[in-house]
Formats: sequence, structure tokens, C-alpha cells
Amino acid sequence: MDARFLCQTPVPSLPRQKRACKLKHRSPVLAVLTRTPDNNMTGEEKKASHPTDMLAGLTKKTTVYNDSWFAKLAINYLSQRFQDATGMRNSKRDYESLTQTARDTWRKFSPTQQHELVLQSLNRAIPATISILVKIMLPQCTFTREYFAAFTTLFFVWLVGPCEVRESDFNGRKEKNVVHIKKCRFLEETDCIGMCTNLCKVPSQTFIKHSFGMPVNMVPNFDDMSCEMIYGQEPPAITEDPAFKQPCYKLCKENRKHSMRCSS
Repeated sequence: MDARFLCQTPVPSLPRQKRACKLKHRSPVLAVLTRTPDNNMTGEEKKASHPTDMLAGLTKKTTVYNDSWFAKLAINYLSQRFQDATGMRNSKRDYESLTQTARDTWRKFSPTQQHELVLQSLNRAIPATISILVKIMLPQCTFTREYFAAFTTLFFVWLVGPCEVRESDFNGRKEKNVVHIKKCRFLEETDCIGMCTNLCKVPSQTFIKHSFGMPVNMVPNFDDMSCEMIYGQEPPAITEDPAFKQPCYKLCKENRKHSMRCSS
């Protein structure tokens, strides 16, 4: 009789208010771990906890390069020529050595001096005889512009990262004279727009024009860190170039103000 009575006795339930209170004070760690991801979000959006985290320069570097022996040879050779020009040495190796030299140059010299030092480095790296022969044998024409574009994608991946040739309208005709750099290795490694414009864009444009007789306009996209090299196109003056009107990345580690004049 007692057992039957106990089985029929209803078990009192917890007040709803107390249960709600427990849910309200649920551990924030548990809340994050149990949150259901949005199936419509892209891979990049899932990585970013805030929209601004998706901007270039605010996300963690994920590109991993497995440089070949040829790539390492070229990187260290250019880094040594750069160090020769600046008179500054570092003990790092491979691409890290190149970017360290760039940082040291950026901190010590003015933008104009930076342009000159990179030009000296490139002139040391490439013998004048070669540049003179190229200028004579490859005058500017459709073939030469397309040749320069193809050559860049084949032999300079170690410097700028994966790239491809793209077509553009040049004087009313279609030409494959554009190199599209998917994500610039130098910009990604340095995380500084000022180093991109003053240690890469300006001196590279000047060197290719003066040494090989080929105008080239480098157009970086600082949102996704891509860049286009348009062979045959004259670059705008620095005062009119949109690249020099961009604020630097928030994660730029250099000791300069993040303002519209960061790259100037």
C-alpha cells in the first residue's frame, strides 16, 4: 500500500523562474562552444568575429610558403644586396631577412632615401649589361609587354607570391600585359602600406622603366592585399596616386602614426 502511494505521488517540479535564472547566467565559454554556426557564412566570415576583422591587415597571416632552393637563393641574394645598400645587417635568413631589412630601412630613412636605397639594391642585383641588352632587344610593343607579364609570373613568385597574367585594353586592343598578384607576399609579411608604396611600388616602377625601358603601373588593393602590375602604363605622380592616400593597417607594428600620411 505504501509503495503504491509513493508511485502515485507527483514529483514537484522546479519553479520556472529558477530555471530561467540558470540559463541567464550560463557560462560564456559554454555559450561560445555550443553556438550553432551560420551555414550561409563563408570561410572568412566564420574566422572573423567582427566585420572589421575581415579587413586585410587585421586577420592573422595564414599563407605558408615552402620555398624551393632556387627561391631561397634568390631571396637571400636580394636581401644581401639590400643590406649592402643600406649598410645594415641582420642575422635572419630567407624571406624573414628581406622583410627585416625593409623594416630597418623604413625606420631609419626618409621615403625619398628609401626609394634610392631600393634602386641601389636592384642595380647591384641585376648587372647593367643585362638591362641594356633587354632594352635594346625588346623595344616596347605588344610582344614585349606580354613577355614582361609572363616572365614576372614565372620567375618572381618567390618575391610577390602566386600571380597570373590577365588581359586588358591597351590603346584599343586586347593585350595580356597585366600581372595579377593574388595576395602580395611582401605586403602580407610587413603589414605596412608605407613599406609597400615606398620600398616596393615606387622603386620597382622606376627601376623597370629606367633599366628596361618599360613603363609599369603597380596598383595595390589594400583591402585584399592583391596587386596589379600593368606593363606599358605610366604610373600617376605620387601626389595623385590613390595608393598614397590610404591609412595604414591597424596592426602595423611600425612606430609611426596611422594616418592618411602613413605611406607618404
